[in-house]
Amino acid sequence: MTRPQDGEMNSATNDSSEPIEAAAEPSGGAVPSKRGLAPGLYIVATPIGNAQDITLRALETLRSADTIACEDTRVSAKLLAIHGIRTPLLAYHDHNADRVRPQLLERLRGGERIALISDAGMPLVSDPGYKLVRDAIAAGLPVAGLPGPSAVLAALVLSGLPSDRFLFMGFLDAKSAGRRRQLAEVAALRTTLIFFESGPRLAASLADMTGMLGDRPAAVARELTKLYEEVARGTLGELARRYERDGPPRGEIVVVIGPPLDRVVAPEEIDEMLREALGRLSLRDAASEVATRLDQPRREIYARALALGKP
Repeated sequence: MTRPQDGEMNSATNDSSEPIEAAAEPSGGAVPSKRGLAPGLYIVATPIGNAQDITLRALETLRSADTIACEDTRVSAKLLAIHGIRTPLLAYHDHNADRVRPQLLERLRGGERIALISDAGMPLVSDPGYKLVRDAIAAGLPVAGLPGPSAVLAALVLSGLPSDRFLFMGFLDAKSAGRRRQLAEVAALRTTLIFFESGPRLAASLADMTGMLGDRPAAVARELTKLYEEVARGTLGELARRYERDGPPRGEIVVVIGPPLDRVVAPEEIDEMLREALGRLSLRDAASEVATRLDQPRREIYARALALGKP
């Protein structure tokens, strides 16, 4: 899987499942009607897997727009073909955003109706979508959001982990040292954590998560809403061993990790964590990392690190 350039995951498909029930007529916001769609920019969520997971409002907006700005015209063309939509497509992605964005803004100023979609899910999870929205708002142009499928929320509700407070962090660093630094920054947060990850890096990332966050309850969700949807649940350590043993899974992957467990940490465990950290960090940084992971006073952990000394 390649890192998405915009939106949540990669291409939507029409992989199975029974037809969904008819939805009630949409209300509120910039609602399209038979009289036509008002001028402006429409941020439209698209399916993360099953092509039927799209709202009636989204379909009507895509039909009524003058242009659909999308990541990959080939991917979007497949989705539009499934739903019989013939609106012209315009590629808008990281590689051409600086050139295309001014054109889109000028067309919006001229009164056009432009829909912005990603390959899958809600746009603006990463560049360049948010820059278009930012500039449209700054120019006083109308902007409307059409909510819908989200890999982040789908994985969260399927994980069985606390959903009242969560933090989405996108993709972690591809290298272990960078991942561990990023994880250390959030280790003490008492919230559920959500990440995107690739199959080849999954086992190593889960091992780093175990080391930096502790053996918390977690879930690995992949291929959400598609034919081979799977959610594996367990502790981070159990999941790390599973994917190390079984090899990289295929498909788009979301990792959900529960908040810190309330537990008493034995002094021996603190010392063991410090020795591991001292093997790769300075004394000050090792103490800071362990204090953050354990949510303990930095001064106390630094004193223990000082007593142990640098190997």
